[in-house]
Amino acid sequence: MVDGLPCAGIYVHIPFCQAKCAYCDFISYPHCEHVFGPYVDALVSELYQRARDWSGCCFDTLFIGGGTPTLLSPADIGRVVDACRDALGLSADAEVTVEGNPGTVDLAELRALRRAGVNRLSLGVQSLHDDELALLGRIHTAAEAVQAYEWARSAGFENINLDLIFGVPNQPLAAWQATLERTLALCPEHLSLYSLIVEEGTPLAERITCGRLPAPEDDLAADMYELAEALLDEAGYGQYEISNWARRDGQATAGLTLPAYACRHNIKYWRNEPYLGVGVAAHSYDGQSRYANTADVGMYIARIQAGQSAMESSEQPTTEQQMGETMMLGLRMNQGVTWEGFRRRFNVDMRAVYREEIDEFVELGLLAADEQGVRLTPRGRLLGNQVFAAFLR
Repeated sequence: MVDGLPCAGIYVHIPFCQAKCAYCDFISYPHCEHVFGPYVDALVSELYQRARDWSGCCFDTLFIGGGTPTLLSPADIGRVVDACRDALGLSADAEVTVEGNPGTVDLAELRALRRAGVNRLSLGVQSLHDDELALLGRIHTAAEAVQAYEWARSAGFENINLDLIFGVPNQPLAAWQATLERTLALCPEHLSLYSLIVEEGTPLAERITCGRLPAPEDDLAADMYELAEALLDEAGYGQYEISNWARRDGQATAGLTLPAYACRHNIKYWRNEPYLGVGVAAHSYDGQSRYANTADVGMYIARIQAGQSAMESSEQPTTEQQMGETMMLGLRMNQGVTWEGFRRRFNVDMRAVYREEIDEFVELGLLAADEQGVRLTPRGRLLGNQVFAAFLR
């Protein structure tokens, strides 16, 4: 909150990648270098265009995701950051994150990104075993991932997140432990750990369907998750969301009883707070309505060049839907959902709306309830989707 105005986040989608990963079903396109320039021009124009509708809001986080944003030049990323500051008043102390692929960065580029105002880097490492990286279709090796991290440190980045994936076909528990231990030895400020989801229509799904690879084992993935919880806790990382950990050292994030390096931008999603999305397939939420841009790159550029909106769809969730989304998203965080926060937002007691669901999951040992609110138990984090679904009526 600044001068009484609600602070929102900005998400900018860069839909380009060098090669599509075997497990990826995100909106991303390889081999599109010829449209990088026009696309960045369109992003800048859309930021100014959307500013008219968001003039009553301040912004204190920017997340440039993809795809692989680091395929763009640092100068182009700098143009986007500058436009966010000029058009939308992005605060001087904003958290500015850029996602990067270790195979697409070097020391000079990372230094240029830091000079352009990027102060948080998220590297998609995924694994520190070359055979697993090859199976996933990643373009980098384990050695290149470590090199990219060391370059980021040399470039002046003091807030680095590393993404890792577990539950990869044929991945033994010992290999996952080795990746965790090598990663922890690097001492990143933040870690995001994701269980592999086999998405229909991806090359990985086809290989599993054809019997060329085994399907991920749920029980083994649960063991990997619990191992990560134990190792990261011992190493001084605080878990604050189902898939996210941050180093406990330093001061708590301003206004939040969370680890200092918790991702301020993603917290807005989990708290169901407003965010503006620009670019191909980007989504926005203004606190009342949700909007989505076209997923077609050519159409996106053409619409923005013509001074038209890139928006393709919108919806206004009912109060019941907003309450369900607030529960689903808020329960992802270790703090859970507070009685007071829910009452302040919806002017109704959470127990009056969800007493049956809360009582059932408390009895099953999946939720804990106290004077502050409700949150997932350690067992509940393993079965989170079962809990979330109950609140989405």
